[in-house]
Amino acid sequence: MQTSVPGAVHEVEVKYRVGQEPELLEALHCHGVQLSGPVRQDDQAYAPAGWRYGMSKVGVPFARLRTQDNAHLFTVKRPVDNEMACLEHETVVADRGQMHDALVTMGFVPTVRIVKTRRTGRWADAALCLDSVEGLGTFVELEKLVGAQESGERVQAHLDRMIRSLGVPVQRTTDTYDSLIRAAAA
Repeated sequence: MQTSVPGAVHEVEVKYRVGQEPELLEALHCHGVQLSGPVRQDDQAYAPAGWRYGMSKVGVPFARLRTQDNAHLFTVKRPVDNEMACLEHETVVADRGQMHDALVTMGFVPTVRIVKTRRTGRWADAALCLDSVEGLGTFVELEKLVGAQESGERVQAHLDRMIRSLGVPVQRTTDTYDSLIRAAAA
């Protein structure tokens, strides 16, 4: 049972490892998707002190500090239906170091660093991200922001149909980048 949080946004996404980036780019172009120029994102992921990889993420709050273009964004996500359907809150912060210290003081522990180059676009009513993740390769994500009462799994099924309609080789993953990086390092 989902519990609604006032002001919460339910971010629902699907993620795929990309086999042939040129094929994907052509298919997206044919569907009218225009991608932005590349931006570098440097993310530090955080988990509650008692949480460990291999444990469920559902219902557990996770934090992220992102630096992009000399700006810092603080995000908290709490997976609801699965790792890729989360209640989310985020805001710009002035000082990444002070926010890091505040997170540690609140009981969060830094887990992994995720560095990627991202290009973004819109496709129908969804946001699309094409990510080149250091140490992992290229991924495409499709996401929607929906009300907290909506079923993340139903939205994910719709997004999956959209990606599959491109007819290009992709491999779906249900893991977040932090979990993929952690697994690659093991």
